[in-house]
Amino acid sequence: MAAKANNYEGIVRDIKAGRYAPVYYLMGDEAYYIDRISQYIVDSVLQPEARDFNLDVLYAGDVGMDAIVERARTYPMMAENRVVVVREAQGLRNLDLLEAYLKQPSPTTLLVFCHKNGKLDARRNVAKAIQQKGVLFESRKLYDRELPSFVKGYVERSGAQIEPKAVQMLCEHVGNDLNRLSAEIDKLLSGLLGERRVIDAGMVELLTGVSKDFNSFELVGALARKDVAVAFRIVRFFQGNPRSFSLPQTLSNIF
Repeated sequence: MAAKANNYEGIVRDIKAGRYAPVYYLMGDEAYYIDRISQYIVDSVLQPEARDFNLDVLYAGDVGMDAIVERARTYPMMAENRVVVVREAQGLRNLDLLEAYLKQPSPTTLLVFCHKNGKLDARRNVAKAIQQKGVLFESRKLYDRELPSFVKGYVERSGAQIEPKAVQMLCEHVGNDLNRLSAEIDKLLSGLLGERRVIDAGMVELLTGVSKDFNSFELVGALARKDVAVAFRIVRFFQGNPRSFSLPQTLSNIF
């Protein structure tokens, strides 16, 4: 049964249930979801011992669309499926060959394109063909206001909890680079000891180097208490660290 979802959670759910699409075109400015989906496909579809014969990782700068289609039409060996991953797909030419392939795609191949820092024009015939036969997924950068939910959800899926102040500190320190943000969270999760699996501000300060006293969480508290001295001290710290505490991000966090 072909997969139809075109959001991250839905795509992962379909793959987990064995509902595969013949083509996945993963595109956009956020590399995190592109990397996660492409790796999840490989890990879920192919057993480690089957990958030598049934996994091809190609780079668009090294091969043309004709060679990619030829690999996609190859039958799997001692396995039900094969996976062809095309990295740097933004450099591909002759996408009309992909459109032709999709008229009769191989039923045993999952063809995965990783197109970062850009996207296909949805008006093109090839984009419409991908949407009809497979999955066309756009991975967009998260807005600053969406980062706390990402952090909280990531931690909870790992069987732990995180305090609100710790969430705010992480978001301010890292920003919306989700690969780096998830790496920092993994570092914090690995530092949890005992039964109390809760990430607090002290852990974030210890393991990431960000201050627990100078952040938007503390600034909001100072403003609420009308503590002018503390508020100005935090603002002066922000002014001295503009790369970590930009004005738009700080205002977004406050409001």
